Amino acid sequence: MIIIASQRGGAARLAAHLLNDRNNDHVELYEVSGFMSETLNDALQEIRAQAMGTRCDQYLFSVSLNPPETEKVGTDVFEQAISRIEERMHLQNQPRVIVFHEKEGRRHAHCVWSRIDTQEMKAVNLPFYKSKLMDISKEICLEQGWKLPAGLIEREQKNPLNFTRAQWEQAKRLDDDPRLIKAVLKECWSVSDSRKAFENALEQYGYTLAKGDRRGFVAVDWRGAVFSLSKWLDVKTKVLKERLGDSEQFPGIAETTARTDKQLVERLKNFTADIKQSSRTRMKPLLEQKMRMNTRHKTERNNLHETQKQHWQQESEGRQARLNKGIRGLWDRLTGQHKQVKDQNEREAWQALVRDRQQRDNLIQRQLEERNALQRDIRNIQQARNTEIEHLKRMMFSALSPEMQIRIQVQFEQRQSRQNTQSPDRNNDYDLSM
Repeated sequence: MIIIASQRGGAARLAAHLLNDRNNDHVELYEVSGFMSETLNDALQEIRAQAMGTRCDQYLFSVSLNPPETEKVGTDVFEQAISRIEERMHLQNQPRVIVFHEKEGRRHAHCVWSRIDTQEMKAVNLPFYKSKLMDISKEICLEQGWKLPAGLIEREQKNPLNFTRAQWEQAKRLDDDPRLIKAVLKECWSVSDSRKAFENALEQYGYTLAKGDRRGFVAVDWRGAVFSLSKWLDVKTKVLKERLGDSEQFPGIAETTARTDKQLVERLKNFTADIKQSSRTRMKPLLEQKMRMNTRHKTERNNLHETQKQHWQQESEGRQARLNKGIRGLWDRLTGQHKQVKDQNEREAWQALVRDRQQRDNLIQRQLEERNALQRDIRNIQQARNTEIEHLKRMMFSALSPEMQIRIQVQFEQRQSRQNTQSPDRNNDYDLSM
């Protein structure tokens, strides 16, 4: 799918072009979303009116999506492409219109977004949108099994890329598309005029130039996969030597793989540190909230304790005042009134004790619920951190050579045995030291 885009103004001219039924067999206004207006022309004029409150002249982002002529493309494929563009360009919340054109038996789509962020009253920035759209075009073609246009793979290569069955199987085992593997290697070769330039170009894509065990020159990717340059570039060994020199000057595959392993481990150590730092940053306001909550809860409990203490003292004095003294007190004892009042006081004291206990329990339960809600947020951050780190571990072990996997696993087990008494959180730290 070829995707062409531009930042532009001219709402009226664009509306006229999109609704032009003279040069198109069919024109379908498929979607108008995010506008007060329901017609295409009014919607684009609405964007123009909003842009007048800014300094933006190119207030529209217009994209056309053109699938291969020979392919049958459903509406869902267009929608997926538009959603992907929207995500990469950070236009998810922007108003948009979608129009389908049919002409000469072909169907293509136009999507126009407003670049005006009405909350900030400024235009959404769209850096490097052409290269991003080219990546999306390549992704869609590969996903749909379409032939990639030559311009998406190589600037000068006009013929389709050819690869042998052995190359296809090798790429399949690596879960890579052989077209992209060959395209990358040939692109690096075509833009390089020296050994140094070729090495630098390969490095940008994760390949290292090395001496093969049986062949003169090979490229080793970051996973340790080996690609014969003479086969994947369709270049004779003599031509390779003329540009790259003697293959004996290059490191062997084992040395290259070992060096790549160390670089990968170091990179993943940095990634792990970044994950933990990001987790600490997200955790900091929650921990501060936890401290404030603990202080507030203690204050509430102390206040309740003082309040209940005062109530108990006042109620105790009231109960004590019911007991007469002197001659009347003696008379109450003789008549049994003293015992009745005493029993009443004991019942009320017990009821007051139960009441105060229930008040404390209610307060504690409410505070626990509040604390548990905060703890869920804290636990979610901890789980997200641990999940990311575990993903890094799996990715590392799948990429490293078997020798390096064994070496790091032994280090990790030794470290765990030494730190069994430490906190569970420390056990999540993965020792990647070499």
